[in-house]
Parts: sequence; C-alpha cells; structure tokens
Amino acid sequence: MRIVLAGMMWCLAACVAFANTAEVPVMAEQKEGVVDAQGDTQGLQAWLAAFRVRAAAAGISDAVMDSALTGLAYDADVIRRDRNQAEFTKTIWDYLDTAVSDDRVSNGMAALRKQAATLQKIEDTYGVDKEVVTAIWGLESAYGTFRGSVRTVQSLATLAYDGRRSAFFEGELLAALKILQAGDTVAANLQGSWAGAMGHTQFMPSSFLAYAVDFDGDGKRNIWGDDPTDALASTAAYLAGYGWTKGAPWGLEITLPAGFDYDQTSERVKKPVANWQAMGVRGADGADLPDHGPASVLLPGGARGASFLIFSNFQVIERYNTADAYVIAVGHLADLLKGGARIKSGWPRELRALTLDERLDLQTRLTAAGFDTLGVDGKMGPNTIAAVKGFQKARGIVPDGYPSLDVLNRLE
Repeated sequence: MRIVLAGMMWCLAACVAFANTAEVPVMAEQKEGVVDAQGDTQGLQAWLAAFRVRAAAAGISDAVMDSALTGLAYDADVIRRDRNQAEFTKTIWDYLDTAVSDDRVSNGMAALRKQAATLQKIEDTYGVDKEVVTAIWGLESAYGTFRGSVRTVQSLATLAYDGRRSAFFEGELLAALKILQAGDTVAANLQGSWAGAMGHTQFMPSSFLAYAVDFDGDGKRNIWGDDPTDALASTAAYLAGYGWTKGAPWGLEITLPAGFDYDQTSERVKKPVANWQAMGVRGADGADLPDHGPASVLLPGGARGASFLIFSNFQVIERYNTADAYVIAVGHLADLLKGGARIKSGWPRELRALTLDERLDLQTRLTAAGFDTLGVDGKMGPNTIAAVKGFQKARGIVPDGYPSLDVLNRLE
C-alpha cells in the first residue's frame, strides 16, 4: 500500500534508463524559498556549457544542441512544483473520486468508440487490452485534452541543474536530445508536464527511446500531436514489454472472512488462489475466486476500506506509476470501460491522509519504538507498512498496515 500519489512515468520503476554522468556544478543557493531567477539562469548556462561536453561524448550533434539548448532560462515554477509535489497527498477514496468519475468513464467510452479501429489493431498487435490503454490515456491526459505545454528541454535542464535529482534528470535531458536527433519531432514541439513527461500518455524521454513506436507508419514516433495513434501504441508496447497478460485481470474486489489474518496482506505475501480460497476469501459478490496465478491481498484504505486480490498485471501497471492508488484507478477505470461494476465497499472517509511532516514523524517514531522503517523519507512504502503492522500487532490493533493519524498519535 502506497498512498502517496505520483503523477508521471518518472516515478521509481517507471524509469527505463539513467545516464552515467559526471559531477555537476552546484546550483546557486536558494534561501528561505526565494529563487534568484537571473542568478540561476546564469548558473544554468554555466551548467549547460559543461553538459554539452558530456552530450557530445554521448553522440549528440552540435546542431541539435544549438537548436535545443540555446536561450534556455531557469524555470523557477518547475522547481517550485518539484519542491511542493511531495506534499501532494490524497486518500485513495479522494483520488478515485476524480480518477474514475462518471465524466472520466463517459469520456472514456466516447474515446473507445472514436478510436475503435486503432485500439483494436493495437490490442491485436501487442496483446494488451484496449480498455487498459484507454484508461492510462484517460488518467494521464484526460484522453489527450491536457497533454502539457511546458517546454520539455527547459524543464529537464532546470531540474538537472537543480541538483536534487540531477543524475536522473540529466539522463532524461540527454534522452530528449536523442529524440530530437532521431528526427521524431523538433524542439518547439517537445512539450509536456513540468517534470518532463510528454504527450498523450506522458512518456518520459527515456521511456520514449525504449518503447515508442511509429504505429501509423508516417516515419515518426509522434506522441505529441492531435492524433493519439503512436502514443496509444507506444503505451501498449510499454506494458507488453513488462509482461502484460491479455484478458487477465489486474485484480478484483474481494471480501475477507471474520478473523482474517491481516498480517497476510501486502504485495510481499503471494499465495496460490486456492490458498486464499481455503482461507475464506471470496469475490465482492461472494463468488469463488478466479485463478490467474499467484496473488496478493491489498488493503489500500486499511481494514475498513475495500480489499483487493491483485495479480501479475497489477505489477505491470506499477511499471507506469508505482502508486497503488494509480494502479487501482487504471485497473478500475478499465473494468468500468468494459462494463464492469464499481467498487462495492465503502471507505473510512472520516480519515484524512497524513501530511509530509506527519509521515516523516511517523517513520521517526516507529523506528525509535523499535519498528525500523529503514529510512525516514516520508514515503509510505513496504518497509513503513511492515513497521506499522509490527506496531499494531504489539498494541493489539488490527495489523492492516494503514498509516493513520491514530497510529501516529499512539506512538506519542
């Protein structure tokens, strides 16, 4: 269970490639959140001069660098959004309210109809269900209506110069230049989100290099234009590359029996479906469980929220974005586009998500209490969930691993 949400494919495992980079100049100091735009633009230009040497060594031509890197300015808004995005936290129910809203579903149905022939051809070619491709399209750009208008090269250069994740973003900047050198688009068209994700389905440049395809046969891998064909096919190629199983579910809503051992939940615990069946786990409608290979029980909203049995396709969607809420949203939206039912269980809507400071405090207190989270980073990943479970068991609380305010308060 990872409640912190991420928006783009640059999150964790979604990144395909990193560049080997040398030490880079330290950015100009920012004090009390004040950005010296002019000073940092000068610093960025000095950084770019050094970067050009590394890019040339990687095979990027002077002509491409001249067209893409000349006149770049430090983008303070990109840094502001990067600094603040760690604070962006929602409960899964708040996230799903938007991600799988009635409008999102109806617009998805319309997109499926409009692109029916293309999506069917993509499904036949890559073996990835068209509804899943459409669901990702819907979450990433509202079916192409919000593809982003931030200059990709400028964003990546700013983030690489910034220093917080310089190696990663320098690798993405180099990948963006390779896209331009390959002739798929020109620098003016290379636009997307503030973090460098691009096009209808928000590919990072490295993911583009690894998986983008020219599905319409015009000689270019165009994920930016009004025609979504190449972007949708590239998304299918991406999922196929990570082992998507056509026709198999990502997961399904389940009911848990009385007395269920909540210590058996999380992606770390995988069992044959027959084992879960023998433990009394059933579908949300009480039916027997379908067998699609080893599965895990996931409680994204704790013991009082909906429960899911998740299969290998869940992990494939995770390659796009590692947040559980995102994966469930994509899977659930795809199910709804297939005519499936909405999640039946309720959510503990009176609870709120922890702030970043509270998440850091939770990890600090858990570790001090003897339940090591193996780091204090504010991310509610599997190590923190395991620590929460350990604390809950020690206190006689249902060990569902949910990082609630109640758990934090009990650690005082």
